[in-house]
Amino acid sequence: HWVFDLDHTLYSPEIRLFDQIEVLMNTYLKKTLNVTQEKAIYLRQYYWEKYGTTLAGLMAEHEIDPDYYLEFVHNINLNDVKVNTKLASYINSLDGNKIVFTNGSRMHAKNVSKALGLYNCFSGFYGTEDAKLIPKPHKKAFENIFKISRVNPKSAVMFEDDPRNLVEPFKLGMKTVLVGDYFEADYIHFNTPDLNTFFKEELNG
Repeated sequence: HWVFDLDHTLYSPEIRLFDQIEVLMNTYLKKTLNVTQEKAIYLRQYYWEKYGTTLAGLMAEHEIDPDYYLEFVHNINLNDVKVNTKLASYINSLDGNKIVFTNGSRMHAKNVSKALGLYNCFSGFYGTEDAKLIPKPHKKAFENIFKISRVNPKSAVMFEDDPRNLVEPFKLGMKTVLVGDYFEADYIHFNTPDLNTFFKEELNG
């Protein structure tokens, strides 16, 4: 089994898709909580650090409607996303079940995967709504997704750009790959700057 995070894992941060999402998050926070831009930016980061996602913080402290929030913040422009045929080829060559699990929405995972030309590589797309709105890095989020996707963590690999989201997968027995900036920790088996580099080295090495 192969489990892929979406944002900054299946595509490079240089595409700056998440910048669009953060702008929409700030707008949502300003409107919903009636706060300044500065306060909105602070709360977005604070909730992310404390609860795992901004959404989880909003639900815990303000009981907002998660469905509307997820639709609002993921309404982004994908015109700058380029098809990654090399990555599609690598993923298609992997044996076993391949899924995407994001703290964003399921629709966001599908839309971005389509733009990247990776949609047909995966057997399933799972968003935070499928994890019962419990975000990574919490253990229950992974357990919820692995149950419905029938992933056996002891024979699976997790690809992530956020080190804290690899702690529980490691404890569950997964092989862990951190994508992006190098970070050394006992719970990280592999570091790679991007997925194409990882698969080129591992599949051809």
